[in-house]
Parts: sequence; structure tokens; C-alpha cells
Amino acid sequence: MILISKYLVPKGYTGLTVFPFVFLKNKCFKTDYVLINHEKIHLRQQLEMLIIPFYIFYIFEFLFRLFQYKRWHLAYKNISFEREAYSNELNLDYLKQRSFWGFLKYLRSNDF
Repeated sequence: MILISKYLVPKGYTGLTVFPFVFLKNKCFKTDYVLINHEKIHLRQQLEMLIIPFYIFYIFEFLFRLFQYKRWHLAYKNISFEREAYSNELNLDYLKQRSFWGFLKYLRSNDF
């Protein structure tokens, strides 16, 4: 379910996914199919990790990447979940062919 909330989406971001909702900063983003696909990839990741473990892993990996890169944006972009979503957001059929726990192959890939 897509909801519009300029207050829940952090500054500098256009969307945020908290299962089962996708929050967008502005209603104009509802027609941005690349952004919607990116957020749908996150919904699938959250579902397959049974939601709560997803957030624990996400935070842990973000903190690890922040320690590794010392820069917030670089740490965020190199979280395996984000790497998978950004790498495949243009492929609108990605979720049809995606393997279970597809984010795992992005844990040790090259940096963004």
C-alpha cells in the first residue's frame, strides 16, 4: 500500500518502505515506476526475512558500513539491501526472476 507523507520520509530521500507500506514524500512519485520498483524490492526483502530480522540486519549492516566508510551516504548506498534495490530498480521484471534472499550476492560486491 502506497501512502504519501512528507513527514515520515527522511530529508534527502523520496521513499521509505516499512512493511506493508511504502511511504512517498510527494504524490507525484506514485508514477515513478523506478522508485516504486525499488521500494517493492525492499518489501520482498522484508517479507522473506520475516520483517523484524530485516530491520535488525539492516541497522547492523548500516553501522558496519558507517564504520567502514566513515560517510553516512556511502554507508547507506553500500548496504546489501540497497545495493540490490539500486542495481535492479530499472528492471521492472526483476521481482519475477529474483532468487530467494537475492540480496546476499550484494554483501561482498564492489562498492557503489
